[in-house]
Amino acid sequence: MSPRARFSSFRPGPGEHRWRSPVDPDDFCASRSRVRVLDPAVAMSIDASSAPFLVLLGMLVAAYGNLIGAGGGFLLVPALLLLEPTESPRVITTISLAVVFLSGLSGSVAYSRLRRIDVRSGVILATAAVPGAVVGAWATRLLPRGWFDLGFGFLILALTAYLLLPRRLPAAPLAPSSGSVYRTLTDALGRTYAYAFLWWRALAVGLAGGIISSLAGIGAGPIMVPAIVLFLHFPVHIATATSTFVLTIASGTGTVTHAVAGDFDFGAERIMFLAVGAIVGAQLGARLSSRVSHTVIIRLLAIGVGIVGLSLIRSGVLILSA
Repeated sequence: MSPRARFSSFRPGPGEHRWRSPVDPDDFCASRSRVRVLDPAVAMSIDASSAPFLVLLGMLVAAYGNLIGAGGGFLLVPALLLLEPTESPRVITTISLAVVFLSGLSGSVAYSRLRRIDVRSGVILATAAVPGAVVGAWATRLLPRGWFDLGFGFLILALTAYLLLPRRLPAAPLAPSSGSVYRTLTDALGRTYAYAFLWWRALAVGLAGGIISSLAGIGAGPIMVPAIVLFLHFPVHIATATSTFVLTIASGTGTVTHAVAGDFDFGAERIMFLAVGAIVGAQLGARLSSRVSHTVIIRLLAIGVGIVGLSLIRSGVLILSA
């Protein structure tokens, strides 16, 4: 049956409304873009039936992601791929990025109320991370993806093991030097955090985090937080809050880019339901961080980083064995 015949043979039943596509059926078949010709009422009922699960998923991912400062996109993308196996990667990443942005925005508001965001340092990290992501996206054309995923996955697992090792936190104060940046923050609970780092090292961490996250397709969070703690000597609670702030800037930039490119052409119902849970979950994660010690946060961060490492190894094996 031709596309035109399929369109013309549709007859609405009792109580149904006929929906006419603005695209000619013949032009629709010739077009390279995917346009779903569905009754809006049917599509909405399908999304509404899964609304409670999507809200719960957004809440759990955002609570965990904001607690460890990693955003949660590294968990949301695999979950959406399992739930929507026929959906295109473009739609999945667009949904995830928009939800992570709204989650990060909510988490940043909560952390700002706790006065734990080092805004000046966050701007330095974001300034380097955004161009780093562009470089990483370009570099993906030059690197063999299978071997990269496999090798980097094992490197991430080594980082996971290192995070699980007992250590003394915070690190020893940095010796005075011309390149040192000193910070003293007092949060809403009256806890004072003092630390120092080299400004060029912060730029290097932001740049490397942007490049690696774009190369591996995992988002900067799982890389940024360990790097901030280990190389910049941030206290863990300040590191997670500042990382959430940086991720909000990065994901917001990506979301605007997708919007300008016209990638939000699939309906906003899934984003809406996920975002409702994510906004609430981000508040819960930020507030929970006040009740959790830095040791527990590091352990939870190690679990998230380990999941990323295993996912990359699996991806590399599948690519090399194809």
